Amino acid sequence: MHENFLAKNQSLVAKAIDYQHGDFEPSHSHGCSQLIHALSGVVQVTTHHGVWMVPPGRGVWLPANVTHSLRFIGGVQARTLFVDSLARADLPDQCQVVQVSPLLRELILASFSVPENYAVGGRDERIIELILDELRLLPILPLHLPEPRDPQLLAICQQIQQDLSAAWELEEIAANMGISGRTLSRRFQRETGLRFSDWIRRAKILSAMNGLALGQSVLDVALELGYDSPSAFSAMFRRTLGVSPSEYFSSAARAAETAESLS
Repeated sequence: MHENFLAKNQSLVAKAIDYQHGDFEPSHSHGCSQLIHALSGVVQVTTHHGVWMVPPGRGVWLPANVTHSLRFIGGVQARTLFVDSLARADLPDQCQVVQVSPLLRELILASFSVPENYAVGGRDERIIELILDELRLLPILPLHLPEPRDPQLLAICQQIQQDLSAAWELEEIAANMGISGRTLSRRFQRETGLRFSDWIRRAKILSAMNGLALGQSVLDVALELGYDSPSAFSAMFRRTLGVSPSEYFSSAARAAETAESLS
């Protein structure tokens, strides 16, 4: 399915859509670019290049014509911008999970009151133009899990994801494949852009997002992922995202409450 939500000469349009836990949108694409901002819950975006996990308070940028499916974890309040890809010459050209600044969040909310045929030179036009400027500067978050195209490596990645609590060792996997650890390491990084250990850490972060969004405790999530203690898991989470799991989701919850009160 190929959709385009923009009218002629329209730079962007905002839509508010709420989803229940477990909702799913099958593979589709848009003739325009898209920013999905999750006020609550987690959005999982899947393309041929991998998986992007969008936690509450953050967003995902999808360039035009990228085929993707969406899965919603927890109750998701989504605020989506459909954007003309030519509205700015330097809009992002790759899928990426992004930080949504307080300014951009408020601008998105304000854009819902902008009429389709707004006056040139007025406040409404300035809101739209400022949103387009902000979209050029979205900070990228490490919440993308790339999938290798090599069938053998893909099978290994799928096996790892099915048991993230196991102690996966590169040398042991390489020996089972009949190759050296160095060879496997080079192949893995060439295919995914990540070191083997970093890929596993990224997979654990994305899995943790699911559990935390569904209300699981940090302890339960840590044990499911093979950590000896919540503190060890929290330390890994903080190294990756800069804050602890509880801080990450509590700040997102405050942002969602603020946005909801203003919408």
